[in-house]
Amino acid sequence: MRFVANLLYLIGAVFYVPVLCYQMVVQGKNRRGWRQRFGHWPIRPGDRPRIWLHAVSLGEINATPLLVAELQQRLPDHEIVISTTTDTGFARASKLYGPERVFRYPLDFSWMVRRVLRRVQPSLIVLVELEVWYNLVRQAARRAIPVAVVNGRLTARSRRRFGRLGSLVRPMFRSLAWVGAQDQAIATRFVQLGVPAGRVETIGSVKWDTTTVADRIDGQAELAQALGTTDGAPLWVCGSTGPGEEAILLEAYGRLAESGSSLNLALVPRKPERFDEVAELICSLGYNCIRRSQNPDGADAPNPPASATSVILGDTMGELRKFYSLASVVFVGRSLVPMGGSDPMEVAALAKPVIVGPHTDNFAAPVRAFAEADAIRVVQNVRSLVVAIHDLMGDPQAASEQGARARQVVLDNQGATGRTADSLATLLGQSGSVRPDA
Repeated sequence: MRFVANLLYLIGAVFYVPVLCYQMVVQGKNRRGWRQRFGHWPIRPGDRPRIWLHAVSLGEINATPLLVAELQQRLPDHEIVISTTTDTGFARASKLYGPERVFRYPLDFSWMVRRVLRRVQPSLIVLVELEVWYNLVRQAARRAIPVAVVNGRLTARSRRRFGRLGSLVRPMFRSLAWVGAQDQAIATRFVQLGVPAGRVETIGSVKWDTTTVADRIDGQAELAQALGTTDGAPLWVCGSTGPGEEAILLEAYGRLAESGSSLNLALVPRKPERFDEVAELICSLGYNCIRRSQNPDGADAPNPPASATSVILGDTMGELRKFYSLASVVFVGRSLVPMGGSDPMEVAALAKPVIVGPHTDNFAAPVRAFAEADAIRVVQNVRSLVVAIHDLMGDPQAASEQGARARQVVLDNQGATGRTADSLATLLGQSGSVRPDA
């Protein structure tokens, strides 16, 4: 089966090469870290037992600091090293943990996985959400290294896709030593794919704990001043937007303006390589584009200031929560288009009224929790989006109450990180007697 997996990876690599070349040459992505991707992580001195935690990208890395802190509190004799896949994830992890503790996740060919396992020598491997790869899991199982999935997320669509691979993936899932699922539906899907039921627990999402409940964010006043939004006009922030979505949002904004709305709009695309593309779209529709990158803190307010004839573009990294903190209402992106949605929890923690589209598979559990508390608006198209914005802006009291309910949902669901750390510490203590299936 290992040969089959390697062969499939090789075939996939052939088709991926043109995409990779485009990313490297045109988008400036994936240019670094290739030696580590081939398993050449420098051997670190010392004899402390080591936990290897893998989080694929920026969002998953941002969910790890509290878990790392909880693990270090329970297991002070262990060293924790971090791997990640994307450039943004690597940069963030290096900032959080120091570059000496961070490395690129290896390509999942068996010989590369063996090499990195020899170099890292982990006592436990922790995968965040669903970064389950065949050769890593199976090679670790052969070495009696337990592999755990934390903050487990598995959509119905992903379960069906894995299920089609049948005998190739069932041994991989059967080899997992423990899965901490975000909800019962996800737990059931892991069991259906082969994880023994006794190794799956419904823990909740650790992202509830990493979400900071606050009324204000440091730097929000400076951001408002720089972008000209300090005149008291309401602000609609659309965060983590994806391809095809900004056009829908701008259409809705135009309809609201035609109805006499004084709402300002800020678009914050998820991926930085799309900033120029979105700026061009804004200008092509006749709006003045106020780019955050061209209006830093301390600069004069843009001319003209934010208004119904302009659109703010958040084209900097690390400022999304500042934008959210200034918002009167927030749309959480990648949900009007079928891209799985984005995290609504950080918006809710700021007590802002939240709107999402129908495509929220990647965040089904939190969206369901908010919906059950009447703390979120789910829209289907431009028309229902305009209605939702109009309703919330026309009734500030109702908008405030929706935001307050959303914040309470966040508070009610916290605690998963501590439970996850307890289970991992227990698993590590049992690893000599509880061996994943080889």
